[in-house]
Amino acid sequence: MTDPLARELLPLALEAARRAGAFLRDSRPADLGVAATKTSPVDVVTEMDLASEKLITGFLAEHRPEDGVLGEEGASREGTSGVRWVVDPVDGTVNYLYGLPSWCVSIAAQRDGETIVGVVDAPVRGEVYHAVRGGGAWLGERALRVRSPAEEGRALVGTGFGYLAERRAHQAEVIAGLITSVRDIRRGGSAAIDLCDVAAGRLDAYYERGLNPWDYAAGDLIAREAGALTGGRPGEPLSPELTVAAPPGLFESLQARLEELGAWHD
Repeated sequence: MTDPLARELLPLALEAARRAGAFLRDSRPADLGVAATKTSPVDVVTEMDLASEKLITGFLAEHRPEDGVLGEEGASREGTSGVRWVVDPVDGTVNYLYGLPSWCVSIAAQRDGETIVGVVDAPVRGEVYHAVRGGGAWLGERALRVRSPAEEGRALVGTGFGYLAERRAHQAEVIAGLITSVRDIRRGGSAAIDLCDVAAGRLDAYYERGLNPWDYAAGDLIAREAGALTGGRPGEPLSPELTVAAPPGLFESLQARLEELGAWHD
């Protein structure tokens, strides 16, 4: 890792994620309930999402007061340094609400719009993933590498579903069209963890429609630094319209299949 700025930002991202993850794991109230909803009644926010974002943004502001911030729960600051932090204080909120283990804290640092640092801390799994642009992807001290490309018919593919009924209905149609041509489908409930699982070889591929930058910013870098290709529709970058991640070879065939199935629209 030779980028001086990345060397400065990575320890801050790791520490902010560690603090938020420990807080969320150790301070979760037994009677945790929904504090608010967003796009639909099942798109929930808990009081812990809000508290985690406040903890993270406060820590970052203390150490990097001139940086910008974009957070899922409303944190927004332009900044003057050219650096922006993209924060998901709890990725997998429904899992967290129900006491399921697949949730995480996701923090990415971008310089002039390009992600150069990504950290995903999954406290219940006891795993911390990180990557620096050009420096590889890591799970703790272990270097990560995607699985050798599988034929589409032998690929274990992760995905997720939106919160709007109309979108879910079409996503079910896409799944129905895809499931007969892959090994199987997995739905974990955290986009950031799914992208890290591609990086770690636990999934062959992952796709989802409807993600926001805080969902994929850190995980995208980690997947790419582990050897995955990422993108959206053919020839386009990943975006809220569609996110696809897979090793070269499988990526192209899966992306083409998802285009054919209309996975990029409702």
